[in-house]
Amino acid sequence: MSDLSGKTALVTGASRGIGRAIALRLAADGARVIVHYARNDDLAKETVVAIERAGGEAYAVRAAFEDGVDALFEGIREDRLDIVVNNAAILAGTLGTVTVERFDQVFAVNVRAPYFIIERSLPLLNDGGRIINISSAVVRIALPDLVYSMTKGALDTLGFSLAPILGARNITVNTVSPGVTETDMNAWLRDDHDGVAERQVTDVTALGRIGRPEDIADAVALLAGEDSRWITGHVLDVTGGYFLGPQGGVVPV
Repeated sequence: MSDLSGKTALVTGASRGIGRAIALRLAADGARVIVHYARNDDLAKETVVAIERAGGEAYAVRAAFEDGVDALFEGIREDRLDIVVNNAAILAGTLGTVTVERFDQVFAVNVRAPYFIIERSLPLLNDGGRIINISSAVVRIALPDLVYSMTKGALDTLGFSLAPILGARNITVNTVSPGVTETDMNAWLRDDHDGVAERQVTDVTALGRIGRPEDIADAVALLAGEDSRWITGHVLDVTGGYFLGPQGGVVPV
């Protein structure tokens, strides 16, 4: 475990799924966690309570990023930040199903918000801080939700383009790219009662299983800690080897 004692971490979309797991892990490593959420007060409270029961420190801030990021920063009590994790994201839909309004909403949450969160965070972020954006394997694998995939490609570009800008302050900027993970966003896994969809994923995953939120949280904790001080501008694939190639060492001829 990294020692994040005395650090303050902002995690967006932290009331459930990957964001919640990240918040719990950073708190377990000693960080005080600002739990951002958009709408569900009960889930956000559950995350804060879980952290506090484990001996950590956290508080929640409600802000809907469709409206910008002002509400988030009005709710932050800290004078300083050490870690910023841009995790909040929403899906769009397949070609022909996405309205102009939905397109704009998805870009507002998935791209515009991380950009302006980083910009607004910089005066608060201590030198030597960490910025970690949560992208997706959809950037390297063609999947049907085109708009969502486009937003994650933008995040990848944001990460490596920003890294040299902030290098003088010793702030690292990295991106974590999950694969298929057991979250509400992938609710089709819960509805897959015969296991066909799960097998389709695991059959093309080198490590042979669906990802768990904790898998992603552990990777974020690695990048948040001191041991990652010489890693910046990097996209870390945390997919278990999703769509890397044939399993079992079989080479087609």
